[in-house]
Amino acid sequence: MKILNVNMSIDPVTGGGSAERTLQISRALNRAGHRCTILTTDTGLSPAYLQQCRKWGLSVVALPTLWRRFYLPKPSQVLIEKLVAGADGVNLMSHWTLINALVYRAVKKISKPYTVCPAGTLPIFGRSRVLKELYNHLVGREIILYANGHIAISPNEIEQFKSYGVQPGRVTVIPNGINPDDFSESDGKKFRARHGIGDAPLILFLGRLNIIKGPDMLLDAFCRCSQYEHMKPYHLVFAGPDGGMLNALKRMFEASGVKDRVHFTGHIGGSEKSEAYRAADFLAIPSRQEAMSIVVLEAGITGTPVLITDQCGFDDVAAVAGGMVVAASVEGLQEGLLAMTGNPAKMKIMGQNLEKFTREHFLWNHMVNRYLELFSRIIC
Repeated sequence: MKILNVNMSIDPVTGGGSAERTLQISRALNRAGHRCTILTTDTGLSPAYLQQCRKWGLSVVALPTLWRRFYLPKPSQVLIEKLVAGADGVNLMSHWTLINALVYRAVKKISKPYTVCPAGTLPIFGRSRVLKELYNHLVGREIILYANGHIAISPNEIEQFKSYGVQPGRVTVIPNGINPDDFSESDGKKFRARHGIGDAPLILFLGRLNIIKGPDMLLDAFCRCSQYEHMKPYHLVFAGPDGGMLNALKRMFEASGVKDRVHFTGHIGGSEKSEAYRAADFLAIPSRQEAMSIVVLEAGITGTPVLITDQCGFDDVAAVAGGMVVAASVEGLQEGLLAMTGNPAKMKIMGQNLEKFTREHFLWNHMVNRYLELFSRIIC
């Protein structure tokens, strides 16, 4: 089977969870004996990263980007039609992207089956509301409605599909997955030394410093907790690229009494990301909206417990006692921080529970079969 996987970005720095999912499912399809080509833009793709993709056996076609803010690709309809024609099926990742619209045009012209995996992006949230409404009016709603297959990352996306006119019975839930080989063994000491944390207890945030990810709520909650004696030794590390909030976050902590205990590392990847998870006492994910946080699985595979909001699409964390799920508010996060830090012994057990759950249910080598079952149904 030949699959064309389309995403506006697979940039490892700013591409986020959808970029990681695109990369990992493509790798898993190749390992399963199928051919998967990724069509994307060249934003953030260094020669070294493309070389790594080739080592993984991936074919990446990157269109030149004319406007990086909106990932506007150089129109290449002849090339796109050639890629679509050579595939048995097409998978469109994310939603508010011009590259999806261009591929959809080719899919209609050539009559190829395609699936959509918005990965939590269907609701209109954040900036550019008018542009998003226009996009849906012109082509976005049509792309979703007429897809041959609809992929939700978590059950909470089913209602989002329904708002576009897609009946729940047409939606297939295929969660995010994880590849254990990407997370090397480490005791986290190198990460702690690199950032001057020493042996102090550590809370980790890993993701873009963007309003949808909620780092401001986490920092506010951390500052409010600083008055409690058992919280005073804790450090908070923000690991991730600036998504527009870095300066505001720095102003927040400079006005508080926790300045020496808050760290900003910028983007981390590869072995350093694995070290960060293993250095952390727990991972905090304060997202305001998310389909299914992929960093929960990254924490899980390293045995790190998590504190997440109820907007992360992963309430199973509480069900398996792998961490805590709290309201997506400063007050909810404050409650969670105090509870997690108040019982260090329990956190270790939470980490073990989450690792067991992750290994049993979310390895990409098993998850890929759900993709193959769906493609087999829609490809004639």
